[in-house]
Formats: sequence, structure tokens, C-alpha cells
Amino acid sequence: MKNQNLNKLVKISLLGAMAFILMFFELRLPLFPDFLKIDISDVPALLGAFALGPVSGVVIEFLKNLLHGFIKGSSTMWVGELANFIVGSAYVFTAGAIYKRNKSKKTAIQGMVIGILAMVIVASIVNYFVLIPFYATLYHMDIKGIVAMAAKANARITSLWAYVLWAVIPFNAIKGVVIAAITAPAYKKVSPIFHREALVDTKKEKLNQI
Repeated sequence: MKNQNLNKLVKISLLGAMAFILMFFELRLPLFPDFLKIDISDVPALLGAFALGPVSGVVIEFLKNLLHGFIKGSSTMWVGELANFIVGSAYVFTAGAIYKRNKSKKTAIQGMVIGILAMVIVASIVNYFVLIPFYATLYHMDIKGIVAMAAKANARITSLWAYVLWAVIPFNAIKGVVIAAITAPAYKKVSPIFHREALVDTKKEKLNQI
């Protein structure tokens, strides 16, 4: 049992480090504000959620954002990292929990689809009621000022609700699909590694009990 726990901790740490590194590779999408940039750092967390359980996926999300904030430094007074953690966790936990019930290709796809929906819903609610007002308070800004910044990329963004409708929802939907498209083939390749090591640890534990 100790070997299994240590092995799991090592895997979570490695996936967290991989996710942290991937956060540096960002891509700006047309029609979205400059502060909304897509990255694939949720891929290691989603892999971890499938292979090690939904809670492990959330821990990986936490580790990557903690490392990002302390090592790179937060340019948003940790609001960006908080947003990334909450939204990413909604995705990976939901997908991982569904997959855990019955591990198959079908449930993996179902998990990712429902995970994307969960991410979009959570991102919409949290941005509207928590993150944007919190960011405005921290920087002593009017919410209208933040909306105006977003409107430079998309003229349809005329209010906080319009920001959620035309930026938050489509951005997270696109990001979720990209993450799923990368994770699906990647998990098929790395899954045998996770399961082989787990099987070896189980056999060792049985031998030690003899």
C-alpha cells in the first residue's frame, strides 16, 4: 500500500510539473480579449483524472497553478490562477468521475463531453458573479472598464453578461474540445504505462505479505 501511494504521488507530481510547463505555451484566438489565451495545460490533469481518479486531476490542477504563481509570478494577483484552477477542476473532476464508474472508451468520451459542459457552466457563473467583480475590486477598476477592454476584440461585448455570452462560453467550449481531442489519443498510449506500474506494485505487495 505504501508503494502504491508513493507511486501515485510521484505520478501526480510529474503530471503537475508537465501541466505547469504547458502553461507557458499560450495561443491568442481571434475575437477574444487578449487576456483570454488558450493553452493545453489541462491535458496532464485530465490524463491524471482518468488514470488516477478525479481527485488526483484536481490536485494536478492545483499544483500547476501554484507553481505558475510562485515561479513565473502572477500578473493578475492570483485571479488568473484561481480562474484556471476552478474552471479546469470542473472539467477534469467531472470527466474523471464519470469515467471512474465504468472505465471504457464510451464513458471516457461521455465524461469529456459532460466535462466540457460543466466547465462552460462553471466558468460562466464564476466569471459573472466572482472573478470579474473580484478582479475589478483588486485593481480598483469599474466593471465597465473591463468590458471596454474586452470590446476591443469583439464589438458585441457591451456588458458583463455579453462578455460571458460572447467570450467566456465560446472560449471555454473551444478550449475544452481541444483538450479532449489531445487527451483521447494520448491516454490510449500512456494508459498501459499507468496500469502496468499499478499491477507491478500490487504483485509486490502480495509477495511481501507471504
